[in-house]
Amino acid sequence: MRSGIHPEYRPVVFRDKAGDFAVLTRSTATSDHTVEWSDGKTYPVIDVEISSASHPFYTGAARVVDTAGRVERFNRRYQRKR
Repeated sequence: MRSGIHPEYRPVVFRDKAGDFAVLTRSTATSDHTVEWSDGKTYPVIDVEISSASHPFYTGAARVVDTAGRVERFNRRYQRKR
């Protein structure tokens, strides 16, 4: 690998404020904001709008859409006249 062309790969905290969830991982993403983690060290933090802690699919709050009713309604509306 050529030196000096790759971004720095370092520990970063991704935080979902809506789900009150944070995870420490490694990334090349940068941020001016920092947060103190449970190990006492300070890491850059990146706030995300949605994660598995707040996404309706993972939390069980997803709505089930009645697709059969939609198909029947479509067929009634656009039924061929013979």
